[in-house]
Amino acid sequence: MDLYPNRTFQTCCGGGGGTLVTGYNEERIHYGRRKMDQIRATGAETVVVPCHSCHAQLEALRDACGMPGLEVQYLWELVAELLVLD
Repeated sequence: MDLYPNRTFQTCCGGGGGTLVTGYNEERIHYGRRKMDQIRATGAETVVVPCHSCHAQLEALRDACGMPGLEVQYLWELVAELLVLD
């Protein structure tokens, strides 16, 4: 399921540009809540991201946004899981 809004109207998770290491944690969490609200609205249990910054940001936001059960997965992890044969 895609997030809404999507494509050109999509919002940043707040982790871009290495904000995790800048010390601006309140600002990072503030902007990240918007993305977490989008994810929450889908009812998804797992979110797949291709970007290291997004992955780290969403993992850092789980508890702050009350979503401790959300699994954040890299795109390559999903592909690797699908390539494994039983």
